[in-house]
Amino acid sequence: MSHISKIELEVNDLFVLKAACQRIGLRFLQGKKEFRWYGRSAPCAHAIRVPDADYEIGVQSLDGRYELQCDYYDPNIGKAIGPNGGLLKQAYAVEKTRTEARRKGYTVIEKRIEDRIRLQVRM
Repeated sequence: MSHISKIELEVNDLFVLKAACQRIGLRFLQGKKEFRWYGRSAPCAHAIRVPDADYEIGVQSLDGRYELQCDYYDPNIGKAIGPNGGLLKQAYAVEKTRTEARRKGYTVIEKRIEDRIRLQVRM
């Protein structure tokens, strides 16, 4: 059975979310007011298009932060963002760390180790 699920990720910066989407090959659709899911659409503030998927991820605005919603019934959603959104969560964390470090004048060195990402923040 198909239903909308919430991706457990605290998003408070759309710039970072856009960068995270780009990092893993998703397309952020700023201002798109509906997202597609199982034969329907639902309202949203923005949407995220997933390559090869029929459905989209909805970005809901909630008191200065954002909630992500999707329908995992489309298997391409899970392939693109990982189980429970793990790849998208990782991409958001990396981009948030990079953004905050740069804002404070630090440099960031990124290294990939198998399926992990290691960040070194330096003065």
